[in-house]
Amino acid sequence: MADEVEFHPPSIGDFFPEALLFEGTPFEFTRINLVQVIATVLLVVFMLLGTRNMKVIPGRFQQIAELGFSFVREQVAYQVIGEREGKRFVPLLSVLFFGILFFNIMGVIPGLNIQGTSVIGVPLLLAVVAYIAFIYAGIRKHGFGRFMKNSLVPGGVPGYLIPVISVIEFISTFIFRPVSLTLRLLLNMMVGHLMLVLFFAATHFFLLSFNWLTVLSPGSLALGFAFTLFEIFVAFLQAYVFTILTAVYIQLAVADEH
Repeated sequence: MADEVEFHPPSIGDFFPEALLFEGTPFEFTRINLVQVIATVLLVVFMLLGTRNMKVIPGRFQQIAELGFSFVREQVAYQVIGEREGKRFVPLLSVLFFGILFFNIMGVIPGLNIQGTSVIGVPLLLAVVAYIAFIYAGIRKHGFGRFMKNSLVPGGVPGYLIPVISVIEFISTFIFRPVSLTLRLLLNMMVGHLMLVLFFAATHFFLLSFNWLTVLSPGSLALGFAFTLFEIFVAFLQAYVFTILTAVYIQLAVADEH
């Protein structure tokens, strides 16, 4: 029996599943796309339940929704950008936080078991949205010329260093930041998925080996459940990190001088 059991470790192929619909077309629909649709539907349902029939004494969903919106408003928008400028960006930051959170949390839901942010398209799109907001905020506050000057020429830089510093700042501000936003979210979710699959695949292998390895199955199962709890924490953390970095970039855009 032991010879018939094979260990199937996680692989990068998990993020390139076979098409469910429209194979070979630009509209190819995979299991990850299905997870993204489910996450979106759950988010919409959650928001509808949490914001319809608002009452002075809130119900369960209203309490959770209000807590989430209050957290983004007070701890992200107002604390980082400031109340005056931050009010304008609370809706955007809320959409980023809740959207990323729901996409991330799909990785620990049985039967789905993969994050909607584990393919590069979603983190890249969110990074583009964040940077459009950054550029919009800066141009709206200062105008294009002053915004670019503030972004590329830090205060107090000697004139002869401006060409070099400007190139470095351009790469850092307009290339490295959106790339880092994308890769930070993408890689954290990919690694989380691979680790969860590794623990539970190992449990399956140990349990069905029917030899001395079987005694290891409770340990790998316990590690799998422990890492599941950790992944829930990471899902919240990465949603928070992406959102607060977006707020930081917006604050830099509206600041008078960097």
